[in-house]
Amino acid sequence: MSKKLRWAIVGCGVISTTHAKAIQAAPSAELVATCDIIPERAQKLAEEYGASYWCEDYTELVKRDDIDVVSVCTPSGLHLEVAEAAAKAKKHVFTEKPLEITKPKIDRMIQVCHEEGVKLGCVFQMRTYANNKAVRQVVQEGKLGKMVLADAYMKYYRSPEYYKSADWRGTWELDGGGALMNQGVHGIDLLLWMAGDVESVVAQTDHLVRDIEVEDTAVAILKFKNGAFGVIEGTTSVNPGQGARFELHGNDGTVILRDGKIAAWHVPDVPQPGTEEESGSGRAHSDPTAITATGHIFLVEDMCQAIFQDRDPYITGESARKAVDLILAIYESSRTGKRVYLD
Repeated sequence: MSKKLRWAIVGCGVISTTHAKAIQAAPSAELVATCDIIPERAQKLAEEYGASYWCEDYTELVKRDDIDVVSVCTPSGLHLEVAEAAAKAKKHVFTEKPLEITKPKIDRMIQVCHEEGVKLGCVFQMRTYANNKAVRQVVQEGKLGKMVLADAYMKYYRSPEYYKSADWRGTWELDGGGALMNQGVHGIDLLLWMAGDVESVVAQTDHLVRDIEVEDTAVAILKFKNGAFGVIEGTTSVNPGQGARFELHGNDGTVILRDGKIAAWHVPDVPQPGTEEESGSGRAHSDPTAITATGHIFLVEDMCQAIFQDRDPYITGESARKAVDLILAIYESSRTGKRVYLD
């Protein structure tokens, strides 16, 4: 194995440039190949970021001996087929969120990577930001006391043109859902990572203004395993987008995050950390391209070190699946009108 791990990117749409930038910036990684069913996109990404090889067939790509890790940046419902081909070719798998869009596909992805002895990592870059880590720490250490409420409000804007920009967007088959599965999955993952696992959910979802199969608006009431209640509000149809807000309340303290900044910090005997705006917030609530690569760089380098050190990546498949499992439970509750319990 070379000193630097050699990466390939499969799927050269919007998020692929962030992966390419991260691979280029990470000390232990280098981009050697790109792949897309539209060959011009693969060629363009390769030329822009210095990859020596590009193609349109990922089954041929994974046969190459000069690839160690594959970034999976295809539409969400196509992650498994690329991940499975890569794993069977003994390539490590690094997938963009969500891990996949159904439980059986996620089960299979985790299983095949385990069977083939390769690492499986996933991108949830909000877990890498300093303020979010600080909030998680005070919750985990019980500094807020008994948790009472843990809420996520994700009010974003995506235009009709956004959904028309690719035929997979806004479909159950390939997007797996809408405001929650595509955009809100980051915030849902962060809420679970900070506040803990959810026991059950009651929810309502629908497409209220966009001409899509999936939801553009969702509201869910949560009961956490630690006894706290919570609310998730997610939409892609408020104009202008209002960004993301997280509120965590215990009987001894309160923390509120707004777009990566700490908006309120009432934690006994714990000073407030820095309140700088975290990389990746800002305009992303209205523009999906307005994210920086900071969190991706951390996760790419961590993936490299996990391979070198033979340890788990910062975000494992088992951890990354929790957000999808909750979103699927929200959809089931909305569909059936019943409370849904998570496994």
